[in-house]
Amino acid sequence: MLEKMRETWTKAIQPIVIKLGDLDPSVLTWTSLLVSVVGFYMLTIAEMNTNGSIMIILAVILVLVAGVLDALDGALARHQGTDGPYGDFLDHTIDRVVDVGLLVAIGMNAAFVSNMNAGLAAGLLTLLGSYMGTQAQSVGLDRIYGGFSRADRMIITLLGLLVAAMQAYTGGAGIDVSSYNEYFQYILLGNNELNGMTGALAISAWGGIYTFIVRFNSTRKQLLEL
Repeated sequence: MLEKMRETWTKAIQPIVIKLGDLDPSVLTWTSLLVSVVGFYMLTIAEMNTNGSIMIILAVILVLVAGVLDALDGALARHQGTDGPYGDFLDHTIDRVVDVGLLVAIGMNAAFVSNMNAGLAAGLLTLLGSYMGTQAQSVGLDRIYGGFSRADRMIITLLGLLVAAMQAYTGGAGIDVSSYNEYFQYILLGNNELNGMTGALAISAWGGIYTFIVRFNSTRKQLLEL
């Protein structure tokens, strides 16, 4: 869905790309990782209070800034005519680190998430879905982008964090699912409460499974037609 906005976004950042001139694109790539890590740390220690709410919002802003830098590095490389295999490799590697790091950081927040393994599971399943996209390339096909895209997942995760920030600010509780059917806890990856963070983890995890299935079937179909 959101991947369709890529062309519009590329045109919007073109003036910034031109102003960056001869800056090495990899500087932007590594800076985006550093900014992301700072945001991840804030997410892990944010508590259920006003200060915690501010930290979550700041973390969201940092992740957005990192996303802008991530978009600029590739655009800058293409503008300079220096895009190549290494830049593509570095960009996608950092993307995967950020994807998994964000989910693991959320899972480590004890104020919102009761089962830390939820973050690990969400990160693993997200990585699995991403893997199928590049695996298609390794057997001679174009990279597969079907399923739950990175942009979709990132937007939903950030929206979940904003909901968590609101909850921290008001001191309100999420929805306790422990008294409902046990399958609700399975859906929430072992967590007892549905809130912005646990919801984001669950959507990322199940979205990763969906993405894996869609991309696997797409790759299988294309290979059998060769």
